[in-house]
Amino acid sequence: MNPSATQSIIDTLSSVGVVAVIEVSSVDRAVALAQTLAKVGGPCLEITLRSAAAVDAIRAIVDAVPNAVVGAGTVMNPQDLDRVTEAGAQFAISPGATPALYAAASKDHCPWIPGVATASELMVGHAHGYALFKFFPAQAAGGMDLLKAWSGPFPTARFIPTGGVNETNASQYRALANVVAVGGSWMVPKAAIEDRDWAQIEALARASLQLTTQP
Repeated sequence: MNPSATQSIIDTLSSVGVVAVIEVSSVDRAVALAQTLAKVGGPCLEITLRSAAAVDAIRAIVDAVPNAVVGAGTVMNPQDLDRVTEAGAQFAISPGATPALYAAASKDHCPWIPGVATASELMVGHAHGYALFKFFPAQAAGGMDLLKAWSGPFPTARFIPTGGVNETNASQYRALANVVAVGGSWMVPKAAIEDRDWAQIEALARASLQLTTQP
C-alpha cells in the first residue's frame, strides 16, 4: 500500500462526496456516461466488475475522459486487482477483504479500499495499515448509528458507506465526520444507461453533488 496515494484518493473522494456505482453493458455506453458525469464535475465512477465489459470500459474511460476519476468495484481477488491496475483504474474497491487481497494490495497496485461491516474486520484493516474503508452493506450493517459508534474506538478510520444509501439519506451520511464520500447507484439508473438517457443522468448527478458536496 502507498499511503500517499491513498491520501490522494481520500482527498479526491472527499472533494466530490459521492461515488457512482456503475454496472455497464458496453464500452461505448461507459464512455458516454463518464463524459456526462465529467460535465457536472463528478461524481467519481466505480465501474463494478459485474459485467464482461468492465475492465475494457475502465481502460476506455481513462483514455477518452482524462478528467474523470474512475475506479473499479467488486474487486474480489488479486487477479482482479492486477487487471484493473493494468487498465488504469485510479482506485479499486471491494465489498469485503481477504488475506490474499491484503497481500496483493501491498505490492505495486492502484490504491485499494477494503470493505468492512464489523469492528473485527476494521481492526484487521487497521493492522494492515489502512485508514479508508468501504462500509458495506451500510444500511443493513448498522447504518449511521454504527459509523457514529465507530468514531470512538477508531478515530482515524474513514469510510465510504454503500448499500442502501440513496437520495433520501445521502446528505445525512455525508455529514458524519468519518465519512469521506457515499456510494450508490441512484444517480446512474441502469435503465437510463441502457436507454442512453444522458440528460436524466446529468440531472441526477447534479442533484447528487448538491446533496453530498460539503463546503
